[in-house]
Amino acid sequence: MQLILLTGMSGSGKSVALNVLEDSGYYCVDNMPATLLPNLLDLLSAEGYERIAVSVDARGGALFKQLLESLHAIKQRQIDVRALFLDAKTDTLVKRFSETRRRHPLADEHHTLSECIQAERDLLEDVSSVAHHVDTSDLSANTLRSWVKAFINQPNSGLTLLFESFGFKHGLPLDADYVFDVRCLPNPYYDPALRPLTGKDKAVIDFLQADSQTQDMLRDIRSFIDRWFGCFVKDNRSYVTVAIGCTGGQHRSVFFAESLAQHFRSRMPVLVRHRELAL
Repeated sequence: MQLILLTGMSGSGKSVALNVLEDSGYYCVDNMPATLLPNLLDLLSAEGYERIAVSVDARGGALFKQLLESLHAIKQRQIDVRALFLDAKTDTLVKRFSETRRRHPLADEHHTLSECIQAERDLLEDVSSVAHHVDTSDLSANTLRSWVKAFINQPNSGLTLLFESFGFKHGLPLDADYVFDVRCLPNPYYDPALRPLTGKDKAVIDFLQADSQTQDMLRDIRSFIDRWFGCFVKDNRSYVTVAIGCTGGQHRSVFFAESLAQHFRSRMPVLVRHRELAL
């Protein structure tokens, strides 16, 4: 049996993600009380269901605090459990609630919307540490759908390493565990022939591979991950996101994410995301 646990901030796109999971053949349950998870799995197992997705979040109130305990009990049963945490910047969440005019699940007459969002972050902090993060702040619904599909299609064989390119001018990604800045390297943007291309195109790849500083930094980042990979595993982490940023997120960071993914793909499950190319 495989269980996808979907959680995260209200307004971050969990409904979109749950619809993707349902369309992908998962039996989906929304707003499930955390304490009932083991019973639900027993019931669905008896009925022959093998792929289950459950959304558990702050709407569960005090029961949400039992989620980690329930997850631990489920993992002891040798069930393939994957946790997906959707997040977004506070100003993005405020804008989404304002546009939809929906009430935040923690809203009351004593707190502002921003205060409710911060309270929700505090409530979800422990669960977020064991889940795979996706920052939906600047994502379209279609991009989120494709990223969720990539997540569920990835083999679950220990630690998954995710390389994400981004542009600093659009802000840091919330889902990054490690951030590397490659803005000091030669920028293909200033070559008119390379400007419309991306770090996936051969001309840009050749340009960056010919630069010694670029190759030195690439080796240094590879060496860092190689050196500390064992610690990631010993820490029982399921997902590590390495973000590489350049100015616009189109050339250098994309090249680095693709090169690093190619290097590590033979050793472990690897995912690649290009935040700015998905806009």
